[in-house]
Amino acid sequence: MAESCKEPGPLSCPICLDILKTPVTLLCGHSYCMDCVRCYWDQEDHKGVYSCPQCRHTFLPRPVLNKNTVLTDLVGKMTETMEASPHENDAVNPGDVECDFCTVKKFKAVKSCLVCLASYCVTHLQPHYESAAFKKHKLVEVTCVQEKICSKHDKLLEVYCRSDDQCICLLCVMDEHKGHNTVSAAAERKERQKHFEKRKPSFHQGIQEKEKKLRQLRQKVKELQSFANAAVYENERAYNEMVQLAGNRRCAVKEMIKVQEKAAASRAEALEERLEREISELRKREDDLRQLSLTEDHIHFLQASSVLKNTMENLRKAIDDISEAIQTDPDPKTRQEFCLYFCLLTLDPNTAFENLLLSEGNSRVTWIRKAQKYPYHPDRFTKYDQVLGSEGLSGVCYFEVEWRGTRVELAMCYKGAELEESGFGFTDRSWCISLSSSGCTFWHEGIKTTVSKPCSSNVGVYLNHKAGILSFNSLSDSGQMSLLHRVQTNFSQPLYPGFMVSKGASLRILSPK
Repeated sequence: MAESCKEPGPLSCPICLDILKTPVTLLCGHSYCMDCVRCYWDQEDHKGVYSCPQCRHTFLPRPVLNKNTVLTDLVGKMTETMEASPHENDAVNPGDVECDFCTVKKFKAVKSCLVCLASYCVTHLQPHYESAAFKKHKLVEVTCVQEKICSKHDKLLEVYCRSDDQCICLLCVMDEHKGHNTVSAAAERKERQKHFEKRKPSFHQGIQEKEKKLRQLRQKVKELQSFANAAVYENERAYNEMVQLAGNRRCAVKEMIKVQEKAAASRAEALEERLEREISELRKREDDLRQLSLTEDHIHFLQASSVLKNTMENLRKAIDDISEAIQTDPDPKTRQEFCLYFCLLTLDPNTAFENLLLSEGNSRVTWIRKAQKYPYHPDRFTKYDQVLGSEGLSGVCYFEVEWRGTRVELAMCYKGAELEESGFGFTDRSWCISLSSSGCTFWHEGIKTTVSKPCSSNVGVYLNHKAGILSFNSLSDSGQMSLLHRVQTNFSQPLYPGFMVSKGASLRILSPK
């Protein structure tokens, strides 16, 4: 046998790199072992086209393979030549069977004789091929002959005992296996061979089924790899978008901070100049008081002190106004300033009315005719077409919505049962603006306030909880903001965003840009 690490010879199979066994020649002229090319083509069955493993010449349909008798003869002669002369591979390696007739240096056995009960190397095997005395000897593939010898009688195992399911020698038949069901080893082999032949179709079918499952599994693995690659790509794309968005947001916030810092510095500078003027005025009045205290004219003192007193009161009021201006945090003016406080909102499905359908990750609500089969929840609205946000808001927050349809309502409210009974804007616990194509109105404690300005399809809601400021603003397509209504009060609890969507309308909470 040629070893796979060597270059294939002229009579070697290009697939297994061994000497050709049952050689076949394709129409393109290349030769292979019959079993090798069959196995290769079995793997191409799913393509329906069969090709030469070397030149890739295609055949359709699958060719019928016939043994090449010329190559078979050449391989046989070459094998005989190889067996007739020892070569470098005759050395005994671990696991090989040694020749029983080598005396000086042991060589590897290549055949075993079941008559001689011995194994032979290439050299000592020659008499079995050349001498007529060994003509009836049976040569088999090299094996450990001792495994075929009866350990008790030192005779060849030639009989099979069916009673004890073991191989025995002829003396065993007459001894401890006497009266047992025994047959020759050849007869038992023939019987079992028949059984195997009967089961062969089922084995073949089982192999085909397993191969089919294997092909399906490999296909699934390929699909899984494809899905995994697509998921990795999508994840990388989303990550890059998030990084880009974060970078843009960072630059915008940085620029806005600089603008606000410049504006604050300008206001502080103006206040500083005003304070310096007031201080100078106070010092002047202090000097006037000192001079006035030295006068001996009582009438002049009283008249002058009255004027000075009024001036001091005006100065004190101005100083208080300045202090208040320093401590007051002004409301944002532009959309960029509002967006610094952007918060992410989602709708609470446990509060949604049965005709309101939530979608897009609970950021969109649409009124639909078919009632949804929502499970019972104590916070669910059952009387009004309303839904609340998932979390209460405190601190400084801002969010935007886009609405379509006949009418929607935006509200900020305390969470409680009275919302179910009265709706948004009809108690002192909720502040609501109603938006429609005909105009918009503001509601609080059941009092209606008409908003004179037109409202757009996009509305921004700003909350400064600590300062008690709530404002609703209309957004134009160009990003300009227009105040619809502003509330100044004291908030005692976190405020939940509330939304009412009437028949045929929809509303979507926008993501920060």
